[in-house]
Amino acid sequence: MRRAILKKFIQLLFLALALNTFIAYVVTSSILLRRTREDMQFALESVDRMFDYEGDFAAQFERLSQAVTDDGGRYTLIRTDGEVMADTDVGETDKMENHLEREEVQEALNEGYGYASRHSGTLGSEMMYAAIRSSEGPYVLRLSEVSSGMTEYLLMLVPAVLLSFGVAFLGSSIEAERFSQSITRPLSEISQEMGKMNGDYTNFHFEKCPYEEINVIAETTTRMSRNTRDYLERLEKEKQIRQEFFSNASHELKTPITSIRGYVELLESGMAVNEEITRDFLSRIKKEAMRMTNLVDDILMISRLESRGAKADIVPIRVADLLEECVLSLEGQAASRGILIHREGGAFTVQADQRQMTELFNNLISNAVKYNNEGGQVWIRVWKEKKDMLLSVRDNGVGIPEDSLERIFERFYRVDKGRSRKQGGTGLGLSIVKHIVSFYGGTVTVQSKVGKGTTFLVRLPVADSDPSAADKMRGRNA
Repeated sequence: MRRAILKKFIQLLFLALALNTFIAYVVTSSILLRRTREDMQFALESVDRMFDYEGDFAAQFERLSQAVTDDGGRYTLIRTDGEVMADTDVGETDKMENHLEREEVQEALNEGYGYASRHSGTLGSEMMYAAIRSSEGPYVLRLSEVSSGMTEYLLMLVPAVLLSFGVAFLGSSIEAERFSQSITRPLSEISQEMGKMNGDYTNFHFEKCPYEEINVIAETTTRMSRNTRDYLERLEKEKQIRQEFFSNASHELKTPITSIRGYVELLESGMAVNEEITRDFLSRIKKEAMRMTNLVDDILMISRLESRGAKADIVPIRVADLLEECVLSLEGQAASRGILIHREGGAFTVQADQRQMTELFNNLISNAVKYNNEGGQVWIRVWKEKKDMLLSVRDNGVGIPEDSLERIFERFYRVDKGRSRKQGGTGLGLSIVKHIVSFYGGTVTVQSKVGKGTTFLVRLPVADSDPSAADKMRGRNA
């Protein structure tokens, strides 16, 4: 890459220097040409002032011819009708052709000063001509000099041009080398640093360089390594969660299956000697089968919620009716332990899935009953804030230790395993609550103190009785 950058840089540099040299040559040549024209004009004006137009033209031009011999210039005196009156190079002017149509003569007659450059067939070389109209009489005084054109100035400029070009090219080449290294060195360092990691993408360290774009690459690489680390850690954590889930699920399923198998074997062995014992065994088998069914249903619901595969049938739900139904289903269990349930609010409608809302209310309220003390109380409050439904379930039961608050929403996690199994349940209730809340983009918080009780607060953005809102929710989750 460095070589490619250097090559391109030198190519552009060479082109720029060549163009700059050409422009300098043209500009300098133009300046020198203008100076030559000014010098010729000055010479003509000097001769014009010294010339006696009343005297002998031939004698004066003879003396003028001797004066300009070393300069190589040629003076010609032309009458305004084009007839040549005298010439420093030609003694007999009678044979010279009329000069009226010459470009420099016409320009001098019209503007006072004329200039032309053309090839002379007589002399076989390129000539420069300058002419002025005399202020002393009806004459045009012309000066001609041999010129090699632009080549003349090129030969004068070549040494200076080559020197300046060489110095500029050398200095620029050195700077180009430094510039290319300043670009490629940070990239090489980034590559080397990444090569040292050997699969560990968490300890990148890049030095700052003068170019912000390369710093962005380094920062992006570091950020990507951190994201990769976080992603791998999340995958590892999810892997552990899945392993724990399958282990717990198999254990939870194995328990009722073992119980069912045991009672079936007792029935087969004839241990049920009368109808009452048989009914007791069948009742226990039915209870374990229902427990296993509930466990499978809860596992399937969590799986669907996690994969976003749950098909939510969004319908208007009267919160007061839903709350009443849930409380009635738990009233018998609460009454058997002398637990009072207080309910408040709910006089509004939400747009949600009936089964999911039932699961949400049932799990929170049933936990408040299960993990309460004999003669305890449960306070349930449901209200609306703008388009949010808020559900608060508070009890004065056993409470949750502080070190368990962060884990209570994990699948199969139980704070008191003995009490949990005695009260029944699958150990998935709060995990289902968390996934339902997440499904609707809501939040759930918990506050608890051991021996004082626990409060769960759920906020869901579903409190909207507008039918169009139901249609939108149904379309999003279809």
